[in-house]
Amino acid sequence: MPLTKIAFAPGIDKQDTEYGAAGRWTDSDFVRFRYGLPEKIGGWIYLVSDSLIGVARDMHAWTDLDGVRYTAIGTDRKLYVYTEGVVYDITPIRRTSGTLTNPFATVNNSATVTVTDSGHGAEVGDFVTFSDSTTNNVVNNLEMNAQFQITSVTNASTYTVTYTNSSGTSTLADATGNGGGSVTATYQISVGTAVSQYGYGWGTYQWGKEAWGTARSSSNVTIEGRNWSFDNFGEDLLATVNNGSTFRWDTSAGPGTPAAVVSSAPTVSRFNLVSMPDRHTFLFGTETTIGSGTTQDSLFLRFSSQESFSDWTPSSSNTAGSFRIQDGSKIITAVRSRNAVLVWTDTSLNALQFVGAPFTFNLTQIGANCGAVSLHSAVDVNGTAFWMSQNSFYKFDGAISKMPCSVQDYVFEDFSITNQPETYAAVNSEFNEVTWFYTSNDATQIDRFVTYNYLEDCWATGSLARTTWQDYGVYQKPYATEYLTTATGTTPAAFGVTVGATSLYQHETGTDNVTAGIPAFIESGDFDIADGQPFLHIGRGIPNFKNLSGSVDLKLNFKSYPSSSSVTSATRTVTSTTDKFDLRGRGRQANIRIESDAAGDNWRYGTLRLDVQPDGGR
Repeated sequence: MPLTKIAFAPGIDKQDTEYGAAGRWTDSDFVRFRYGLPEKIGGWIYLVSDSLIGVARDMHAWTDLDGVRYTAIGTDRKLYVYTEGVVYDITPIRRTSGTLTNPFATVNNSATVTVTDSGHGAEVGDFVTFSDSTTNNVVNNLEMNAQFQITSVTNASTYTVTYTNSSGTSTLADATGNGGGSVTATYQISVGTAVSQYGYGWGTYQWGKEAWGTARSSSNVTIEGRNWSFDNFGEDLLATVNNGSTFRWDTSAGPGTPAAVVSSAPTVSRFNLVSMPDRHTFLFGTETTIGSGTTQDSLFLRFSSQESFSDWTPSSSNTAGSFRIQDGSKIITAVRSRNAVLVWTDTSLNALQFVGAPFTFNLTQIGANCGAVSLHSAVDVNGTAFWMSQNSFYKFDGAISKMPCSVQDYVFEDFSITNQPETYAAVNSEFNEVTWFYTSNDATQIDRFVTYNYLEDCWATGSLARTTWQDYGVYQKPYATEYLTTATGTTPAAFGVTVGATSLYQHETGTDNVTAGIPAFIESGDFDIADGQPFLHIGRGIPNFKNLSGSVDLKLNFKSYPSSSSVTSATRTVTSTTDKFDLRGRGRQANIRIESDAAGDNWRYGTLRLDVQPDGGR
């Protein structure tokens, strides 16, 4: 009998039923589309063996004037810079104590140390580093010249730390007593929360809804987790912690130097961006009165004087200024695009264009009901902006358009409302892809992705969990981060660190993940003959793959009706030397599934020819 070529259009279609999606692919994981064909994605390796403390929320790469490459990574607990194969802790310093005298109190056979420092201002989870003039500062068997995460806060003068390392091993004091000599305590800026959450406390829900003095059991207010935004001013890094201060890290000071607050800048902002080529520094969702955090307005933005990150007060001799956006409840994000800075609120898209004196910038609203969902949900690719809203995907290439999406219901019906602020958009320009990493309803951290190939206009979905991404450019391969909820960060070395760590990867490298093969698969919609009137019988097949190494399992699934739960399958293993395979399978409908999971497996699907014949049925 003649062979029939079984062809499928590129992209995943989850808007239709499996039967309605005939001629299309309906499900996949760890698969992309290239040249119209599905292929397994590239592998990844550890960039460094150490893990970072906390969950990474932004990543940014740049090069200094000497050609040295840097990558900034901000977590809910730390600010890091990676350079030349080493990760450094550059978290800003909040406070340095005066000289403390014998501030440590221990209890025999306990790993807990009570610290006395009047007016410390620390919170549970903050980091403190102790130092003195002695070599080790050993107090009852505990060497206290080290960094600690604060375990508990007793009052304004005392708190506790725990002498437990990243492996979970505790060292116990061998006596009860005080000590330490002359000690300096250096406190980093307070940590944030790892995830967003609904607010249940005072003022977060309807007045009088529940009993006076109790926390609310329901709420419509989302408290955002710790996030960061990064940009460069020249060769230096500007870092803004959401709803907090803006810091500068001076590359000339060396990678071991903490970032320092920009003292003349607004004290509270949502995020920053530097416009190009005019070089104005923007702070969005910032304060209307500089130096007064209580005047923060989520729709208010400021820009510094040209060629300055420190001159913020408007005058006749500078170009500093401000705007307030009218449409929306808060500014969400902004990107540089098409000679303008695009600014999204939760409901609108606006454009800031540099016009020079006397107005400096012109602000224009260019779209309504098209807001962005998170700080990192919008990207620009060669002058076209792509973004994710609360219920759709959009692009702007001179005009705003809602993007047709063949997986829209699948994504947005299982999109965690609480964790929308963590959504992260990533560009992989080598493969013409924009990917949004997001959190599903049953998860508390990013666990899924949806990818759009903007050159071939098709979509893919999967379970790769990445909290940040940096496209190639500064480096030859993309970098990304993964959050491990049960691991403990190892850099910097610190005692008492609570669980939650970030691994740093180099992607599109090899064929595997760092420990094993990648479980990739793709599955088609149903196909039949004569609209399913007769049964079909498949007796043999001729596979066709490009770049096949290792093997794939090619599975044919058969069923009698589109909604039938009874499925029979026939699986054949295909290698680069497989010319054909024989099988016996029958049903009114059939589909194919291609999968691989062993180390070294790699493939791009070509086509499949099957011996399909009508068959009687009983």
